[in-house]
Amino acid sequence: MSAYTDNKAVIALGFFDGVHRGHAELIKTAKRRAEQIGALPAVLSFDASPESVVTGRSVPLIGSARTRAEIIRRLFGVETVIIYHFDKSTMTMHWKEFINSLVAEYSAAHIVIGHDFRCGYKGEGTPEKISSYCAEIGIGCDVVPKFTLEGITVSSTYIRELISAGEIERANYFLGHFYIFAGTVEDGRKVGRHLGTPTINLEGDDPNLVLPARGVYATKAVFDNQERPSVTNIGIRPTFGDSGNVTVETYIIDYNGDLYGKYVRLEFYKYLRPEKKFGSSAELSAQIAADIETAKKVLDT
Repeated sequence: MSAYTDNKAVIALGFFDGVHRGHAELIKTAKRRAEQIGALPAVLSFDASPESVVTGRSVPLIGSARTRAEIIRRLFGVETVIIYHFDKSTMTMHWKEFINSLVAEYSAAHIVIGHDFRCGYKGEGTPEKISSYCAEIGIGCDVVPKFTLEGITVSSTYIRELISAGEIERANYFLGHFYIFAGTVEDGRKVGRHLGTPTINLEGDDPNLVLPARGVYATKAVFDNQERPSVTNIGIRPTFGDSGNVTVETYIIDYNGDLYGKYVRLEFYKYLRPEKKFGSSAELSAQIAADIETAKKVLDT
């Protein structure tokens, strides 16, 4: 995204993986401040996980940069989402230089950070230091305290654990919205078509996305300005041989269009049952029909 200079900005800073309820507090604070001072609300997220760059290890993600930006715009009404490139140069940058870049490149008049936000080389830019420096250079700074539910600090790490365990409803509660898996429809084995329930195979738009536990879920598929009830299987399709590859396969209820190559957003509502191996195609077809009826009740269609 190119820098903008016509408007002063109030920028919420963070990685925002999942854009959960804790992140929502930062975004809402930025919106309030922007309204108070007549500025533009904005959110800055990094294109890569800072932890992955610092440690050199892949870090599982709840959502991609595209998903984060989409959630922020759709659910919070903040159109200006800055995807800031994070690499080793950013990692070793002095924290004051990072703050200065926000002022110079994005006209920051005020920033909003979380209680545990760190920036700069070795994380030396602490909330206390950042707040003091902002006052020194004449911009505002809010430090938002941790956000808890049921005595638990809401964090991306905790929500990833819930998703991995298949606890989608609880993950949704801590997210404050439905868990999303999004990506492009790819060519599959067309097994569903032979069973009378053609499915789409979704390739996530980031290779590091965490997958829900194997099993069947009630979902909604969103594409081409449509929202359709669906059933999604996360697994290896054991009835037809175990390739070892975990796939995301979705049957969109009462839909027959061709979505190959299209971008689809799946919203997960509820875990229905574990994946299992069936003795025959007929048994699997009967179970799929039952799953569809269960999903319809969950999705109230």
